[in-house]
Amino acid sequence: MPTILGQNQYGKAENRVVKITREGDTHHIKDLNVSVALSGDMDEVHYSGSNAHVLPTDTTKNTVFAFAKGHGIESAEQFGIHLARHFVESQEPIKRARIRVEEYAWDRIATSDSGGRFIGADEVRHSFVRNGQETRTAQVTYDGESFQVFSGLKDLTVMNSTNSEFWGYVKDRYTTLKEAYDRILATEVTGWWRHNWTSDEQRMPQWERSYARTKQHLLDAFVETYSLSLQQTLYQMGARVINSRSEIDEIRFSLPNKHHFLVDLEPFGLTNDSADGAVYFAADRPYGLIEATILRDGCEPQIPVDMTNL
Repeated sequence: MPTILGQNQYGKAENRVVKITREGDTHHIKDLNVSVALSGDMDEVHYSGSNAHVLPTDTTKNTVFAFAKGHGIESAEQFGIHLARHFVESQEPIKRARIRVEEYAWDRIATSDSGGRFIGADEVRHSFVRNGQETRTAQVTYDGESFQVFSGLKDLTVMNSTNSEFWGYVKDRYTTLKEAYDRILATEVTGWWRHNWTSDEQRMPQWERSYARTKQHLLDAFVETYSLSLQQTLYQMGARVINSRSEIDEIRFSLPNKHHFLVDLEPFGLTNDSADGAVYFAADRPYGLIEATILRDGCEPQIPVDMTNL
């Protein structure tokens, strides 16, 4: 046979599951997009078409919804752990399961003070508005012996309107960018971080608390860093997380530099100076893209360089 089978996996991608939990008149919502990828003893289905070892992708879809009801959704990470363990331990041919989760946040709509109430209720606790900040992400991989848990976020847009400079860079014949000593620094954060919890023998992190605190640490670092480069800010964000959260050993960021350029208003007799509040052109592309991994000293990197291509 001139060819052999390489890495392979299969599953059901982007299962959209919304779980409502009711505590009397107060409702809670978990809105997830769950993708399942399974691998193991699958050579024969590729070579001959035999499905003897194949768990249908439709079954994996049904499992996601059944587990949402049966186990509930405490957190994206915990839900992924339940699913990954089930697929590997219930199906002998499956040796590895990867569960990837996106979580979409909803905020409760507060009842107005106008006196209006829904069908006489004292307070409405079942209405929500989609949160427009970031999308929470998680990935759980299980091989029957140990777990690997990544948490993360994407589409978190942040901006500092000052306390950012960029100067002293290499210049050659193609350089036209002017040095900036007071500029806008804006980016759309994509981040993944790896937990050092790998088995039931360890104390499991409090996933919801860990995510909230990690997000706050990276935001605090973004705010508090007087930036001479986006690379410097990225490192401070990662270092703040590693130094503050003992359950995290590694974090990787992808930060596009959302450029804001001063508009030339001199043709209209106007001075456009950042010192007194300027007008900028927000350029969506092309954009600088800054990426790096920050590690706890002594740890080996495990987060793939390109998390979109696993």
